Amino acid sequence: MLRGVVLDAVLVFIAVLASANEIRATLRTSDTVLELAAGESAPRVVSLSNGQHQFINSAPEALINRVEVAGRWLPLHWSFVPEATQHDSHRVAFVYENQSPHLRLTWEWQARSGFGPIEHALRINNLDSREIWLPLQSSFQFSWNCPTTEALENSFIEKGAGKPSLVGTHVEPIPAGYKWIGTSSTYAHPKANEPREIIPWFLVQEASGARDGWYVGVEFSGRVQTALERDKRQLKGTVGLNPNPGPLRTRVTAGEIFETPTVFLGATHGGLDAAGNVLRRWVREVLGNPATWQNPNFPLLVNNSWGGGMKVNEQIAEAMIRDATDLGLEMFHVDAGWFRGVGDWYPDPQKFPQGLAQIADYAHQHGLKFGLWVDWTQAGLDENPGALNAKDPKVRDWLLNDLPPDWKPEEFKGETIDISVPAAKAWAQDEVERIVSDYHLDMLEHDGYLVAQGCKRRDHPHAPPGERKWVYKDEGFYWVDSSNSTDVSYHATRAYYDIYSHLRKEHPGLLLEVCNDGGRMVDFGSATHADYFSITDSYDPVSNRQAFYDASHVLPSAMLESYVEKWPTPNLGNFIYMLRSGMMGWLTIMIDTTQWTPEQHVAAKEEIKLYKAKLRSLIRDANLYHISPRPDGIQWDGIEYFDPKSNRGVVYAFRGSKNDESTHTYFLEGLHADAEYRVDFHDNTAPDQVLTGRELMDRGLRVTLARPETSELIFLELLR
Repeated sequence: MLRGVVLDAVLVFIAVLASANEIRATLRTSDTVLELAAGESAPRVVSLSNGQHQFINSAPEALINRVEVAGRWLPLHWSFVPEATQHDSHRVAFVYENQSPHLRLTWEWQARSGFGPIEHALRINNLDSREIWLPLQSSFQFSWNCPTTEALENSFIEKGAGKPSLVGTHVEPIPAGYKWIGTSSTYAHPKANEPREIIPWFLVQEASGARDGWYVGVEFSGRVQTALERDKRQLKGTVGLNPNPGPLRTRVTAGEIFETPTVFLGATHGGLDAAGNVLRRWVREVLGNPATWQNPNFPLLVNNSWGGGMKVNEQIAEAMIRDATDLGLEMFHVDAGWFRGVGDWYPDPQKFPQGLAQIADYAHQHGLKFGLWVDWTQAGLDENPGALNAKDPKVRDWLLNDLPPDWKPEEFKGETIDISVPAAKAWAQDEVERIVSDYHLDMLEHDGYLVAQGCKRRDHPHAPPGERKWVYKDEGFYWVDSSNSTDVSYHATRAYYDIYSHLRKEHPGLLLEVCNDGGRMVDFGSATHADYFSITDSYDPVSNRQAFYDASHVLPSAMLESYVEKWPTPNLGNFIYMLRSGMMGWLTIMIDTTQWTPEQHVAAKEEIKLYKAKLRSLIRDANLYHISPRPDGIQWDGIEYFDPKSNRGVVYAFRGSKNDESTHTYFLEGLHADAEYRVDFHDNTAPDQVLTGRELMDRGLRVTLARPETSELIFLELLR
């Protein structure tokens, strides 16, 4: 690192002739300063700065150097085209061309906000008359100068898929010789003795001192990889599509454009929470749906029918709706069990003789929104009109693999179709439009494995499989892996984005939930095309807090949904602890609330009222601080919100199962040291206090809870 000057917090653009062979440009936000250069045969990032420290990149972008045409590999010779370069205060696009085959490559960086990171994508336009096949083109490569004396750390976050692991949030030293790979897909199968999939993002920062650093993330839900390694003088890495199992090939027909997954690159100062407090706000402003965030009631409070499991019917649903209204909840969400069969997304006439629209209208009459679970890319065996039947010759050609004669779908999962096939995509788009319109939806949840992982077909838009391919059964599905797996995922992900973009255009107020077997598609591409995530498939209090602790480092809390399921609550304190463990972001209750005791019903009603009155605005707008180690269910843990605009905040305090630790001290962050704050213990576990910011940050906030597995909410307000 080289110490630089402090830079202004406004966007500026500078383009200078650096030499006879290089043009340079600078993009700037209040957090990130990026210097770019266009050389004769390749562009490069020159430097990245947070305004005080500068990271120098020593290598140009490695552009692909060959393509396949008609079975032959042809070399490429890229040349910079200065007259095609586009730039202003928000965007730089350097253009290169290869003459034969005729290809145009655009290397683009864009600052869509005055703060936070800067986005990057690379596009290759086939201007030739022939079809070409591209090898792997990474989204971003770097080689930062890095003295051996500099102690660095790599921070990365696991997905909460299935059940959160024992670690979740990783902070690792980066010594010389360090090598690390992080992968992300729409599957995230946790396997023993193998690294878990990550939310596709990582942060490199100083291990001590000012904690200056930088981070990079990928805005894509398909198969991607981030890689990092350090030698004696360089910190190198690549970000983009996953090259494994490979070799990756992707088809670009005449006139088509291939685009790498968009990445964002940002500089930071002050540690992991400081980076997160910028990034969460940036995701909300730049990637999020404006119509969603304009609703002051986002995130919503929801009752989900899975409290009754697959047995849901008209009577159960209506009873849940009435109770949800009484509790003060805001949406009724029908989960799996409502349909005639897998792939047959019409209401079961035995369960819903009047159809689902009647249930939606009943919810609307009670002041609730209505949401629905659908696994809409899954084929089954139903033969009813409109069903996606795997034995139908048309549908069979959309499947990833030939199914055995005795194949049967599971209770609510079937076999994934490849929605990159134009006919399959058209069917899926029409089907989700029909479901939303016919069933009067306010929210659509997709579950299951929406995006194909691999495919044996040779007539789909993706590359054909290689000679080696693996077909195996896991969790009821038949999976395919081959050299084309990343290309299959790439095309299917693009199709998914197109379908949801069209759906959002037709239904601008529609909310979209990403579930995907709980937490397997928690990524920035999903954040761009949907509104909130199910963050784990385990719903006990500790799993909810662990998954939230992890994902809240990089994604807005309001987008992080915790499902609260039935859990042993021998006393009311345990019951409230269970609810609050799911109330740090988006709350969905997955319990038949009509079975609660009157005492529990009253307590839940009060918690819901409190969420609306004081917690929701902080969840939406406040900074977040991880003021404890990651929850383990044994020790104390906690989260702090503090909003510097309203000067209000809250501490969520949770006591674990340990019997001999009734008191804990939290060291708060983000306060004005010399200001005084009113400290209000909501449950009256201690008298209200007035403390300075310095006392709360240096001496800490002392909380006492008499019983294990109980909680407290401590509200903070600046005294003016």
